[in-house]
Amino acid sequence: MRLPRWMTLCAVLALGVILVSRQFRIAAGFALGAGLGILNYYWLHKAMEALTKAGQSRIPKSVVAKFLIRYPLAFGLLLVFFKTGWLPPMAILAGLFVPVAGVLIEGIMQLGGGLGSR
Repeated sequence: MRLPRWMTLCAVLALGVILVSRQFRIAAGFALGAGLGILNYYWLHKAMEALTKAGQSRIPKSVVAKFLIRYPLAFGLLLVFFKTGWLPPMAILAGLFVPVAGVLIEGIMQLGGGLGSR
């Protein structure tokens, strides 16, 4: 699985840039959002893996629970930080988009590999 590596690399690079600019609250919010985004990806991946397993008639309850709790958890955390002001909610929201960056990089790599083999 290369996607989690791309996601982690994007998160670490962005976090490094934010820390160099000495925006520690923004860095903490971004790290929280990125961690939640990557965790969300892992849970989604495991749920899809369980759904597509051949010969399995029942999906484990833990997989269903993780699948159902993904978005309420993300929205709930964002709401808590928005209402309390502990961390900047926009930084958390930006961190939630780290998986999108990983998917875009992997898509470009796949496209480049496909064009390069012709």
